[in-house]
Amino acid sequence: MSARPVKRSLTLMGHRTSVSLEEPFWQAFREIAREEGRALNALAAEIDAARAPDTGLASAIRLFVLAHYRARAGRRG
Repeated sequence: MSARPVKRSLTLMGHRTSVSLEEPFWQAFREIAREEGRALNALAAEIDAARAPDTGLASAIRLFVLAHYRARAGRRG
């Protein structure tokens, strides 16, 4: 598994943007969107709107994925 980021395009509020994430983060992000029954672009737009101005979108998505799985682990334990 490569640790190199993979650039993909997303549409946020009607605007195209590119985001670079490592493949495991893309996979986890898609999995979360599926679990929540949401479109990936809609979830990304929500994360984008909530992020701090000094936090990049890729970092915000990584932090979202991390928080999701930490919360899930906390519910099990």
